[in-house]
Amino acid sequence: MRSTPGSARSSIRSHPLITDSAVAAVLTAASLALILLLGDGLIESWAGVPAVEPRAPGALGLALAVLCTLPVALRRRYPLIALAFATLPEVALHAFDLNPGLGGVATLILLYSAAAHRGFAVSLIALSVTGLGYAVGALLSDEPLSWADHVIAVVVAMLCWIGGRSVRLRRAYLAELVDRTDRLERAREADTRAARAEERSRIARELHDVVAHHVSVMTVQAAAARKMLAVKPDVARDALSAIEEMGRTAMAEMRNIVGVLRTDGPAELGPQPGMQDVPTLVDQMREAGLRTELSVEGGAGGDLPALPPGVDLAAYRLIQEALTNSLRHAGPAARAWVTVRREGGELRVHVEDDGRGPAPEPELPARTGHGLVGIKERVALYGGVLRIGPRDGGGFEVNARFPLKDR
Repeated sequence: MRSTPGSARSSIRSHPLITDSAVAAVLTAASLALILLLGDGLIESWAGVPAVEPRAPGALGLALAVLCTLPVALRRRYPLIALAFATLPEVALHAFDLNPGLGGVATLILLYSAAAHRGFAVSLIALSVTGLGYAVGALLSDEPLSWADHVIAVVVAMLCWIGGRSVRLRRAYLAELVDRTDRLERAREADTRAARAEERSRIARELHDVVAHHVSVMTVQAAAARKMLAVKPDVARDALSAIEEMGRTAMAEMRNIVGVLRTDGPAELGPQPGMQDVPTLVDQMREAGLRTELSVEGGAGGDLPALPPGVDLAAYRLIQEALTNSLRHAGPAARAWVTVRREGGELRVHVEDDGRGPAPEPELPARTGHGLVGIKERVALYGGVLRIGPRDGGGFEVNARFPLKDR
């Protein structure tokens, strides 16, 4: 497998000792070449400092010069220790009046590295070590240095330290931005997952309410049609017509619910049912055999009140589910009452049945499902209060209160 330039750079970044060792080797070679080939006193002549007769470098001078530059290989791993080990031979070179070569450059590199890769306290210690080494070397050296030379040395050292600190602060700032971006991305993904879960739950509630209600009514109508087929064909025909109409209504509502999920074309959209459809729902229950009465209190002229869309749908689904359960479990001789009352700042919905009549027939067994759970979720979604349980005097009741915000 051939390595790409990007992978090579990533490998080098993950192993900083390789690049730092290469820098140290180049710096050492340049320092030795400067000492051996260019001759002593050249740096002093470039700087305009009166040259004195330095001693010949010899083996000791070359060894000390190497010790000044080799610690650069550890500039990112152990910058403070490397700076201390580089400062000692440089001070010795000044004390013996030997040419330090590029030892000063190595010291500045290590000072910058300590400021760029370590905390503020360690960088201050590195700055102090550099200043102390320079002061001791200046005191032990026989070369005369002016105040301008000292000022230049201090300014250069401070610039290296400030540059390192700036790089470190910028690196920390960029790392914080990356971390913040990662956190925001994780939060966005979590919000997306929560939104998807909520949408799945909403669709499941809607599908359950639609399927449970219409299939229950169709099942009751089919049972009645089967019983009346031989005795009263006209009644059976009416029941079959009701089943057909109920099936079409169920298909239309399911298309409205899942149509928004289509991505291959325009969605088939339609209005969701609401409290204005409760009279039709009550009529369907009566046709299915459940004697149902509707009472509206607090509306204008006895009409059902206008509600916010969310509460409107939730209240309708609550009545639908409650009546469906009454149709399935209360018995063929049962009666149901639906009371809708708007008073003050809340909507009250009360659905009850007397539960009288024989037990369900074998083809209509009592079942437990997610209907009541869906009702609780709908009411809780809009901050309402729900009470479900047996009714005084027999039967079952569902009582809900929805708070209505001022519009």
